[in-house]
Amino acid sequence: MNDENLKILVIGSGGREHTIAKECAKSPLVEKVMVTPGNGGISNEFTSFSVGVEDNQSIVDLAQEESVDLVVVGPEVPLCNGLVDDLQKVGILAYGPDAAGAKLEGSKAYTKDFLAKYAIPTAAYGNFSEVPPALEYLQGCQLPVVVKASGLAAGKGVLICESMEEAKAAVEDMLSGESFGDSGREVVIEEFLEGEEASLHLICSGESYVAMPMSQDHKKVGDGDAGLNTGGMGAYAPTSVVTPGMLTQYEEDIVKPTLAGLKAEGVNFRGTLYIGLMLTNNGPKVLEFNVRFGDPETQVILPLLEDDLVSLLLLSARGEEMPSAVKFKEEYAMVVVLASKGYPGAYPKGELITEPDTAEPGRILIHAGTKSDGENIVSSGGRVLGAVGVGPTLKNAKEKAYALVDAVHFDSKYFRTDIGYREFSRSQED
Repeated sequence: MNDENLKILVIGSGGREHTIAKECAKSPLVEKVMVTPGNGGISNEFTSFSVGVEDNQSIVDLAQEESVDLVVVGPEVPLCNGLVDDLQKVGILAYGPDAAGAKLEGSKAYTKDFLAKYAIPTAAYGNFSEVPPALEYLQGCQLPVVVKASGLAAGKGVLICESMEEAKAAVEDMLSGESFGDSGREVVIEEFLEGEEASLHLICSGESYVAMPMSQDHKKVGDGDAGLNTGGMGAYAPTSVVTPGMLTQYEEDIVKPTLAGLKAEGVNFRGTLYIGLMLTNNGPKVLEFNVRFGDPETQVILPLLEDDLVSLLLLSARGEEMPSAVKFKEEYAMVVVLASKGYPGAYPKGELITEPDTAEPGRILIHAGTKSDGENIVSSGGRVLGAVGVGPTLKNAKEKAYALVDAVHFDSKYFRTDIGYREFSRSQED
């Protein structure tokens, strides 16, 4: 395959996939970007199809019919379901790990055992598939304690339990299959870690990788990190909480042992490795691995990339050596998620969305939970849109992001007003 006039198929329907499609479309190597199933905003910009992310065979058929040169898999479910394996079997190049590599995200129990085996710093833990030993283990835990469903739970299978009664109820609920079905048939009980969280994204090809700018997500629904956990209400990058020297140390203590450990396990990891870190007083500890770009972190990381994204994705997909250095803009990016009021609980759908007529420099509107009703774009999910600002300072990026928030309307629009507050408190920059 000549790396020109490439046809790319992006799998997914969220803000992450809209961002990936936009960045791929900028590449001089690319002739056409397609997305399945996409969303309302994506379908206005790119050729979209209606094939769902869990239908491996139909995705393979679509990629063959459209003579796709590279499939970029956005969400975790198709990766864990072996979509990359199925595409590779018919000779279609795909970005993302195979099912063996995706197990790092698909099973939290497997990941914890992997971290322990290769002496990678993480919280103390126990894995359980039956209630009695789990309850016995709890008796020796300090409060608060973390109870996690081992399988995929769309970012919602993690409970921080303040009392022993709450912890016991969480364990019994998960192992019964009541809350998370098969995803909760095995649970991880984990030491609660204090500190700031940070997200490290790597594009990997075996033990070769490039590191993206460190970012911080805002998981809680309300200002000041109040309320319920969500899929993410906003993010910014880069963050000063991790200095270049600290990042170098993280690579030595965490990244390289992880990739070497995967190799030792017979896994040739290709794709995105997203390491969720807790920066504790005792150094960084791994909270979790994800095997795809984060959402909403993608919306702030990729716009800062100066080099060609598609070139990096191709190297990874082919298992070739990654470049020793990648250029990023000396700028900041912030995304503010516009959610439907009520999220992450019940929320309205089908609300008319009005957005600015013209795009302004440094402002990017990313669609997530939207769809087209034929004439208009309407809301269809909890996280509806992402308002991205890019600028020379974080303050400037914030101003652009929130100006875009103000320029968009739907009736139940809800958003946090304090994205980046930790960074501003560190720098004293408002």
